Amino acid sequence: MAARKNTPRLSQEWRERIRSGVILARLEQAALGELEISPASLKAAEIVLRKTIPDLARTEVTGEDGKPQEMTISWKEPK
Repeated sequence: MAARKNTPRLSQEWRERIRSGVILARLEQAALGELEISPASLKAAEIVLRKTIPDLARTEVTGEDGKPQEMTISWKEPK
């Protein structure tokens, strides 16, 4: 059977998001006690999620020499 020409293809990024969503749903079920997950499956889920979802990190923005950042807003009256 010939492949369809007008079928949209999922990008690799979307495929990873979908997989991540399924993994997160299973982890949520396990956290709620609805599903038992083996330690090996839990570790595998952790590895996949680290590859597909970025970790949240604290970011601090400072000015020159570590001083607080200053912001100046200038306003001109409309004519």
